Amino acid sequence: ESSLHLPAPKDVVIYSYNFHSSLRWSPVKVDRGLVLYTVQFKTKAMRKWDEMNCTRITQTECSFPSLLKKRHWTVVLRVRAELGQVTSDWVETDQFVAQRDTTIGPPKVNSVTESSDSLLINFALPFAPELGDSLQYHVSYWENTTSTTKKETKTSNALFKIRHLKESTLYCFTIQVELTSYQYPPLLGLQSVPACYRTLIS
Repeated sequence: ESSLHLPAPKDVVIYSYNFHSSLRWSPVKVDRGLVLYTVQFKTKAMRKWDEMNCTRITQTECSFPSLLKKRHWTVVLRVRAELGQVTSDWVETDQFVAQRDTTIGPPKVNSVTESSDSLLINFALPFAPELGDSLQYHVSYWENTTSTTKKETKTSNALFKIRHLKESTLYCFTIQVELTSYQYPPLLGLQSVPACYRTLIS
């Protein structure tokens, strides 16, 4: 009897946003039967393949277990398809380090307090910081007119005042986070959607 050949999963990619990471892949199509998937991992420190709570699953996504939530670990994952006794080849990912490879989302603006010559902005980090994290916020702001000259400033404080503004004028701003850690180059997050506020009349 000729043994069935099962194609390996395609589009295998680690998706990581604000340090929440998962492995995703495209479903393997077969004429009949239910294809299951098994995911394994290994770290740079422990070089043997290990199970990660995704053995013979039907979904095409596997979230990282809490064990793999260490941001500085170097991890490789692999996935294969299974149909009855038949298995596909394993498909391995590149090395993944959350501290280097995650996407940092934009900060969340909690409140803006307007005065005649300033805007006081209070915003929150999109992830929980760890000991040793060095954080800076890049704030871009501009007068909402036809000729927009942007000004840029950096702050390490999540409560920040944009000063020396004109009164009764509409100003817009965006913020993005820069995370620096001891091992890797700085990681610059996504920019927030522009928010616009009008200064008051003195």
